[in-house]
Amino acid sequence: LTHRYFKKFQYCGYAPHVRSCKPNTDGISSLENLLASIIQRVFVWVVSAITCFGNIFVICMRPYIRSENRLHAISIMSLCCADCLMGIYLFVIGAFDLKYRGEYNKHAQLWMDSIHCQLVGSLAILSTEVSVLLLTYLTLEKYICIVYPFRCLKPRKCRTISILVLIWVIGFAIAFIPLSNKELFRNYYGTNGVCFPLHSEQSESSGSQIYSVAIFLGVNLAAFIIIVFSYGSMFYNVHQTAITATEIRKHIKKEMILAKRFFFIVFTDALCWIPIFIFKLLSLLQVEIPGTITSWVVIFILPINSALNPLLYTLTTRPFKEMIHQVWYNYRQKRSKRGKSSQKKYSPSFIWVEMWPVHEIPPKVVKPVLCTDSSDASVTTQSTRLN
Repeated sequence: LTHRYFKKFQYCGYAPHVRSCKPNTDGISSLENLLASIIQRVFVWVVSAITCFGNIFVICMRPYIRSENRLHAISIMSLCCADCLMGIYLFVIGAFDLKYRGEYNKHAQLWMDSIHCQLVGSLAILSTEVSVLLLTYLTLEKYICIVYPFRCLKPRKCRTISILVLIWVIGFAIAFIPLSNKELFRNYYGTNGVCFPLHSEQSESSGSQIYSVAIFLGVNLAAFIIIVFSYGSMFYNVHQTAITATEIRKHIKKEMILAKRFFFIVFTDALCWIPIFIFKLLSLLQVEIPGTITSWVVIFILPINSALNPLLYTLTTRPFKEMIHQVWYNYRQKRSKRGKSSQKKYSPSFIWVEMWPVHEIPPKVVKPVLCTDSSDASVTTQSTRLN
């Protein structure tokens, strides 16, 4: 045979030695390359690098930001780990695209049926589901603290770690259940070259189609509705309630700072997930969806949330900015080398003291000291500020 015409691009993989096979692309892959477009091949590396670097940077910097709750920092680092998995998924897809460059059709069926494709696809689902569940948990935690400030119980370490472990267990279960039953799910992750189970077309297995709908229009849509309702209720409650007590007002203000930051995270989630919800609804209505849209969803829309999260919940926060400002200020002080006289006059700035938790300051520093002489008073004040 020299020419062959199929209804779907995937069938060309069964005739790799035919000189001309049509259609020659499904919008994601082509006969030559795993990623058909040059834009896809470039951006898969760009988004992967930004996602991995940003999340690893946040994981390394979080222990040095001392002003925030440690349990909150643990939850954020867990979210960074989940988002980093998406960067690893894109990195592997880019690596196999380089491996099969120019002769993808010869290896298409072997690649989509391989254990590598199955594990990479499950890694992407693990990342998305754990990220969604973690954002839902953090949102509900802020909702309780803001809407019910008098009933707010500070989360304990044991409870927080238990919830985080449970979320990861649920994520692993969702990602790896399709690999446990080949007869029911068949090749769940191998429906396209990027191994992501959107199932935009009616697959051969009804179990795969039902499971995909249950995840994207069941779990993820329910989590998205809970998050939107919680933030709407939070902002409505704060604007409608008149608070006169100073301590309660400070408590609400502190919680609202975190809530506003998470609002932008949820907003980016909405930009990522609403197209996927529409995508799945159209596929259920048997509307023909071009494969190019699938590639845009998997490479551009879905990972962009994982890439932006470090910028939203750490790099733009006040404690992080103050820490960077203090490091830069100390660097300039050391570089100037103005002598011992200038060093004696220098005292730590208020920003650096603010970075430490209040409960870690020794009680003897807070107590007032009686001084009889003005010179003694100045020395005592200076030593107290240094302590």
